[in-house]
Amino acid sequence: MPPVTTTIARLADQAALAARALVEYGQHLLQPTVRLGITGLSRAGKTVFITALVHGLLRGGRFPLFGAYADGRIANVRLAPQPDDNVPRFDYENHIRALVDERRWPDSTRQISELRVIIDYQSGSGAERTLTLDIVDYPGEWLLDLPLLGMSYERWSAESVRRSRETPRAALAANWHRDLAATDPMAPTDENRAIASAKLFTEYLRACRDDRFAMSVLPPGRFLMPGDLEGSPALTFAPLELPEDAVRPPDSHWAMMARRYEAYKDYVVKPFFVEHFQRLDRQIVLVDALAAFNAGHHAVRDLQAALTDILDCFQIGRRTLLSTLFRPRADRVLFAATKADHLHHSNHDRLEAILQTMVQGATERAKFSGAQIDVIALAAVRATQEAMVGQGVESLPSILGRAAAGETSGGRVFDGETDVVVFPGDLPTDPGAIFENRAAAGNTDAALRFLRFRPPALEKTDAGGAALPHIRFDRALQFIIGDRLQ
Repeated sequence: MPPVTTTIARLADQAALAARALVEYGQHLLQPTVRLGITGLSRAGKTVFITALVHGLLRGGRFPLFGAYADGRIANVRLAPQPDDNVPRFDYENHIRALVDERRWPDSTRQISELRVIIDYQSGSGAERTLTLDIVDYPGEWLLDLPLLGMSYERWSAESVRRSRETPRAALAANWHRDLAATDPMAPTDENRAIASAKLFTEYLRACRDDRFAMSVLPPGRFLMPGDLEGSPALTFAPLELPEDAVRPPDSHWAMMARRYEAYKDYVVKPFFVEHFQRLDRQIVLVDALAAFNAGHHAVRDLQAALTDILDCFQIGRRTLLSTLFRPRADRVLFAATKADHLHHSNHDRLEAILQTMVQGATERAKFSGAQIDVIALAAVRATQEAMVGQGVESLPSILGRAAAGETSGGRVFDGETDVVVFPGDLPTDPGAIFENRAAAGNTDAALRFLRFRPPALEKTDAGGAALPHIRFDRALQFIIGDRLQ
């Protein structure tokens, strides 16, 4: 049974959330608003996605499947100051300059940010209306911290240690494991040992995230992006190997680590949950599935576990007056496999099927809540074209793009001006095969498979404008806000 003080604090939090939800509900009646969360695990293309979304709305994208846009019912789109004065603004102008003018991928953002987009449109009945789209950009690693709110230090330690002994994590955790074995949880508090243990544990997490292994379940997320909390006690702890059924001695190393773990939840995880996550109406989760495929089936299974944890974090369901006031929830969630332009179009359906398999268990549970969940393979910015390349008597479905400066392959360093043809291989027709072994991906040249390409030049549109090329980006927009523009 939770302590009385914990229960009171939880009730106070719920009361504060309900009060704010009531205020926001009244505001939304006067100014209809969709608060859209966009997140993605490392290198999933979150900054590019948001930049392309805003550019397409502002400048006129090629969106035949985005109903209100294709029908000519969107009259005007403009940017406005974001609603939360204590949250940084998404730096759209610098990101689009990098993408379009300099033709380089914009720098990744490592903190939460917001951007407000105002859409003036005509409804299906002819009425003039306005929708406010508040885009909330946050690192996916923060999302994977949310399960910690319901987890004790002892349970988190046990799960972290167990996971670290699995392949391929065990080899990456060797240095931390030696420190773990030498640490006595019952010993008096030792600040230097805590610092050393946290450093080794962080190095292990960072090694797991490397492209060669592409692990996804890596909480605590702020260990990999500490920001202004670097060096603080709230980020200076690590799991311990604890004896079963033992009582935590006061003033012990164990007690200090547990206290700091709780501080991490109080000062890092909980504020994000209360101030941002619970306020989301809809959510897009970007997934770099190709990196996991290339790293092998262990990475694929780890990604599947991460996606299940992510969906379990969402408070999802059909939005009603009562749910809006007392239990805010997201009514639509889109999982998007990014970088579809790294594959020939003949493999896009297979990529979608694999991602659908990854989230199937969680989506089955979500159906009963009334929420809508969709899965799509897309490229917010398409950096390649397709080509057929002869190999003997065969013609291989390949992709053609301009390799980014500094990329290497076969001992060759590209200068950013060279076009390269790549046969990326074929994904399996059976989605389950990708979970079993690396060869199932059909990848014959791992180094070329994930060669980074330069962003493309703008394409001319039928209306005489210029737009970023994409793959199925309009389908994603239709799912996530199309119903709000009817």
